[in-house]
Amino acid sequence: MPWSPRAVLLRDLVLGILGTLAFLIDLGADLWVASQYVLSGRYLWAALVLALLGLASVALQLFSWIWLHSDISSPLAPKPPGRHLALLHLLQLGYLYRCVQGLQQGLLVWRQEAPSEFDLAYADFLSLDISMLRLFETFLETTPQLTLVLAIILQSGSAEYYQWVSICTSFVGISWALLDYHRALRTCLPAKLLLGPGASVIYFLWNLLLLWPRVLVVALFSALFPRYVALHFLGLWLVFLFWVWLQGTDFMPGPHSEWLYRATVATILYFSWFNVAEGHTRGRATIHLVFLLNDSLLLVVAWATQSAWLPSGRLLQSLLPAAGVCFLLGLALRLAYYCWLHPSRRWEPDQVDGTWGLHSLEERQLLQNRRMAHLAKNFFPKARDEAVLPWKGEMNGILKAGSDPARET
Repeated sequence: MPWSPRAVLLRDLVLGILGTLAFLIDLGADLWVASQYVLSGRYLWAALVLALLGLASVALQLFSWIWLHSDISSPLAPKPPGRHLALLHLLQLGYLYRCVQGLQQGLLVWRQEAPSEFDLAYADFLSLDISMLRLFETFLETTPQLTLVLAIILQSGSAEYYQWVSICTSFVGISWALLDYHRALRTCLPAKLLLGPGASVIYFLWNLLLLWPRVLVVALFSALFPRYVALHFLGLWLVFLFWVWLQGTDFMPGPHSEWLYRATVATILYFSWFNVAEGHTRGRATIHLVFLLNDSLLLVVAWATQSAWLPSGRLLQSLLPAAGVCFLLGLALRLAYYCWLHPSRRWEPDQVDGTWGLHSLEERQLLQNRRMAHLAKNFFPKARDEAVLPWKGEMNGILKAGSDPARET
């Protein structure tokens, strides 16, 4: 049964609040873990945790600043002066600024009896950028942090209570970001079938079940060969970077910033699948899956030949078979999702996935987030010819009616 407009707005507002809280809780857990490492004299572990936090935060601020700068000439909404924006991002507060801005806009449209089409469209515009940044933060910081914590546990043979807290918050953050990103893609294409609760649960589970074995084997390799894991990551990262470049991505507003996006996508591909090119992706996804599976098997073989080095050998004898079962189950759920649950048939605009469903087609043409709409066209190839906006006109990151979505130069 379709949700009422007020219920949709309240749901989106609540989800935005929960997403922001999840980010803050995960950040607090990482800082808590780092402080515990310092107090126990494990300075190297603390430095690694803080380094991952710092690098991911810098990348996130760069993305946010580039997008804000490219959108600065748009008449969407009042923005702070350039100095204030620059200071916020210099202080690593750019993402939180966006979260607060998105919550303010969501609260504004929810409190209005009849919100304007502009306010509704702007709320979606902000939430889509936040979803994308949250996904980047997940694979640049949360997933590597989870891998590091698991490696430390495997190497030491024991787990402290604060490490378990970090593991739990990381898994929740990763799963939330993946599901939120998928729903954001659906928001860009309301002509697609609804991603209902059942499909959402399956999507949530197969991502989690396929990601967990990969994180475990990388953590295992890190525990065994801490000096070589950086070389392993760098080697695969360069391969993925070259692959992304070959696909001719066109996501960022300029050619230089595009390399930041490609480098980030290469990091995501080290752990999970991420589609960046138009067309049917079954072949590319299969190649990536086979590549990661072979790499993971090689890492497991390395453990089998050097298992005596780790004090947690008995634990691994139960964890690795469990990881294998998780992989097979995740693969089965992924196949089931794309065969029967993936929104791919032609349908009328729905009334649930995001506030876009609250307007007519003409109202949705007011503006659209070009960045997420571009990725949505790649993710839902069958909807390319029936997207909500007919790709007519673009101003920085905003699509308008009028011309072809050519890239900025």
